[in-house]
Amino acid sequence: MTTGLLIALIVIVALIVLVPLFIFMRVYALDTKQQEHSILRNYPVLGKIRYFTEKIGPELRQYLFNNDNEGKPFNRREFEFVYKAAKYNNRMIGYGSERDFNEEGFYIVNNLFPSQREEMKIDQEPKIRTRLYQIDNEKLFNRKEHHDEDTLDPFYLTDDDAIVLGKDTVRSPFKVKGFIGQSAMSFGSLGDNAITALSKGLGMAGGTWMNTGEGSISPYHQKGDVDLIMQISAGLFGVRTTDGEFSWELFKKKSDIDQIKAFELKLAQGAKQRGGHVEGKKVTEEIAEIRNVEPWKTINSPNRFHEFNNAEGLLEFVDKMRDIGGKPVGTKIVVGDEAQVETYVKAMKELDIVPDFITVDGGNGGSGATYYELAESVGLPTYAALPLLDDLLKKYGLRDRTKIIASGQLITPDKIAMALSLGADMINIARGFMLSVGCIMAQVCHTNNCPVGVATTDPDLQKALSIEEKKYRVCNYLIALREGVFDMAAVAGIDSPTKFTREHIAYKDRLNKAYKVMNYSHTS
Repeated sequence: MTTGLLIALIVIVALIVLVPLFIFMRVYALDTKQQEHSILRNYPVLGKIRYFTEKIGPELRQYLFNNDNEGKPFNRREFEFVYKAAKYNNRMIGYGSERDFNEEGFYIVNNLFPSQREEMKIDQEPKIRTRLYQIDNEKLFNRKEHHDEDTLDPFYLTDDDAIVLGKDTVRSPFKVKGFIGQSAMSFGSLGDNAITALSKGLGMAGGTWMNTGEGSISPYHQKGDVDLIMQISAGLFGVRTTDGEFSWELFKKKSDIDQIKAFELKLAQGAKQRGGHVEGKKVTEEIAEIRNVEPWKTINSPNRFHEFNNAEGLLEFVDKMRDIGGKPVGTKIVVGDEAQVETYVKAMKELDIVPDFITVDGGNGGSGATYYELAESVGLPTYAALPLLDDLLKKYGLRDRTKIIASGQLITPDKIAMALSLGADMINIARGFMLSVGCIMAQVCHTNNCPVGVATTDPDLQKALSIEEKKYRVCNYLIALREGVFDMAAVAGIDSPTKFTREHIAYKDRLNKAYKVMNYSHTS
């Protein structure tokens, strides 16, 4: 062995042995002296391994350790449904359900004599041009697939069944032939690529709407040919003066935008029973200009509107908005208990002012940023809130004067059919559409570090999201949902999703006893 080769060998061995040893000793010395972490003082090396495992724990649970029914807020089955519907327009599964049928839960009541396809009231024109993927070959470490241009049936409601907001109250009613739309998601909470892809995809699917979220209307919401519902929160973004007061002049300008078909006053959101929150790092100069706030400063909206503090004041404000804007106005609420909702509905009856729609967001709804305690324990879940509001509106003879929009984890056709049966007329979805543009449920929306470029304004991270690719997935997912709900309606023996009622849903308890879902309110 030559001297040079021997020296090289010694150096390599030294690097392999001494460098790790040096790192080990340094970590040991530093961690045994630090005072922040108790476990590192006693077990510096094992402690590092513990913190590393803890850090990657969410990913390990999501992909390896949780079974297909355990993940939260959506399990693996629901996650895969959205991806397959968006990419392949496919809702098929094999072998059977993985649902635990011993647990309590809701079930759609099947009819002994279901409706045939030709008996269903469906408008299938115009056809929709889209892009669908086909799997050519799938192996353990390799999958080959390609995409083709394709044509899909739209699965619209017929003109007779179309839902009209503000039919008898405003100069410009809003007619909807699709009963599923995008729930409130602001530019700022989501990046411009995500908002643009959603706008274009929803526009392609047609018959739907896109809620702007409380961050006001942005150029990206307008990129696609989709109808918009502009949300206004207590922060008054887009309709506020520099001093933070409501501006009727700015509101009138917004109402003159043809693409805006309705307005929604947000009193509360399921995951945050307070004003909205956006971290300063996400408040770019563009977002600040749209919202009329200072850039790079954290935004915290007030808990409630200063313009009113009771049901009567809210309804009078709604009525004035309709008069000035000429377009439908609704309110977004989270149901806390029966008494408060009855106070609201009773005021509608006494003042003869009824919002054109009421959005019910369940306490199980989502948000890009909220506090733990608010998301975990405030507000009734969607399925509990819907029948309560529905019953109270019927009690006061107001049910036919407004529409109920339901939101809160309704990302599959069966969940949507259940919500319609419990009293909803229309459905809002946020996180399902986020999944359709690539969300992987990393749950870092509030940090501006979304790894797939959805819930971030960082231009480098947004490069991951291809608008021209994801718009097709948004379109396909929505069409798959509509088709799936029509199929559920057929199984229930009705000819349109607009005809779901409590007769079409049952509840099974842990003892396997089934119940029809009757009136929720004891005062009904």
